[in-house]
Amino acid sequence: MELWFSEFHTPDVKHSIRVNRHLYSQRSSYQQIDIFDTPEFGRVLTLDGNVLLTERDEFIYDEMITHVPMAVHPCVRDVLVIGAGDGGVVRELTRYPQVEKIDLVEMDPQVVEVCRTYLPENACRLSDERVHIYYDNAQRFIRRCQNAYDLIIVDSTDPFGPSEGYFTREFYGICYNALREDGIMVNQQGSPFFKHDAEAMQRSHRQIVRTFPISRVYQAHIPTYAAGYWLFGFASKKYHPIDDFQASRWEALHLDTRYYTVRLHVGSFYLPAFLEKMLREVE
Repeated sequence: MELWFSEFHTPDVKHSIRVNRHLYSQRSSYQQIDIFDTPEFGRVLTLDGNVLLTERDEFIYDEMITHVPMAVHPCVRDVLVIGAGDGGVVRELTRYPQVEKIDLVEMDPQVVEVCRTYLPENACRLSDERVHIYYDNAQRFIRRCQNAYDLIIVDSTDPFGPSEGYFTREFYGICYNALREDGIMVNQQGSPFFKHDAEAMQRSHRQIVRTFPISRVYQAHIPTYAAGYWLFGFASKKYHPIDDFQASRWEALHLDTRYYTVRLHVGSFYLPAFLEKMLREVE
């Protein structure tokens, strides 16, 4: 008997992965958490039936949401990470010696514990002395912060259900206030390909454009996410993601990456025509 995990991307499209073993299944106070062992993608973490990450391609997401803003801002010391309880973003941030503090706000402590057990390559730096984990509602946490961070990374799930509040103008406004005068915020913007996802992306981009003086969208190709095509938002009070990007400064760090490069950094902001049109419609 074959075991498959299937995630519906639309009512008419689903992505299926063959499963060797179902390693973990438990409902927390917030969501259904599952870990599957698969022959093609290694271990797969799903929340409420949606793929959050796989061992095979998580590096793409975590590198692009982390290294793009880190390569633009000249001196990131204090970082706030929202979500990302798996630890992948924290792992990438701890590679920067100039980072002094990483505050991780995750609403579900069970996600962190499951990832420590089943995804140790992701969670390997959660015990770094610079990392402080807060189990809290992110909006409530950020309201208490003013002029506190150089970088905010919003690594939330998709803008439906529990994470819907992380894609509103109110939320982006409190992030703006929590950033220093030259701060940067990045967030995941979903896929622009399927209609439902594309509309959510447009709503989010519209609110960010109204909040930050500099707002751009960039892209990455992630096989297990919807349509294999994913977007990130770059919002900044001061720095432009290309004009203020100094490739030589980032290369001097000698960080070994599997997806991100300084050439890809620039290229990721050059978007296909259909996506440029979609963004213009809401700007």
